Amino acid sequence: MSFLEIARTRQSCRSYDSSKAVEPEKLEAILEAARLAPSACNGQPYHITVCQGETAQKVAAATQGMGMNKFASDAPVLLVISEMPYVKSAALGAKVKGNDYRSIDIGIVAAYLTAEATTQGLSTCILGWLDDNNIREICDLSYPVRLVITLGYAKDDKLRQKKRKEKEELVTRL
Repeated sequence: MSFLEIARTRQSCRSYDSSKAVEPEKLEAILEAARLAPSACNGQPYHITVCQGETAQKVAAATQGMGMNKFASDAPVLLVISEMPYVKSAALGAKVKGNDYRSIDIGIVAAYLTAEATTQGLSTCILGWLDDNNIREICDLSYPVRLVITLGYAKDDKLRQKKRKEKEELVTRL
């Protein structure tokens, strides 16, 4: 599968088949893709906590405030991405340039995770609506939770039409 094929077929899943487990070898491939993701100064300022079973159910509940993300309870795996401290060189660069490289790096690792999940025939949804303190307690984490990614097999893998801006709105050529 080419990267453009991945980009065309990857979509946010909001309906998982809770009876179908994620195979360990597929999960390992996804985690390996995350390990290989680029980051500022190769610092990888994040930690991924793999949640399954009862822990996944508790984390799912912590993403469902105000009626959001009800589907998360059906995903067999939830990947909790925590923001870790910078390595010294990236911290210096962030201070000098006024850039939050950790947020950028977390976005990149989320893209790698979800892209590899697509190649493995799995579906994902990136959740930013979450109860940080609750998830930290559930997972025994010291650092802020920035994203939760649901992972599993879609009940319906019908490809929806993507609603995206036209390239001319996104790209300027000089």
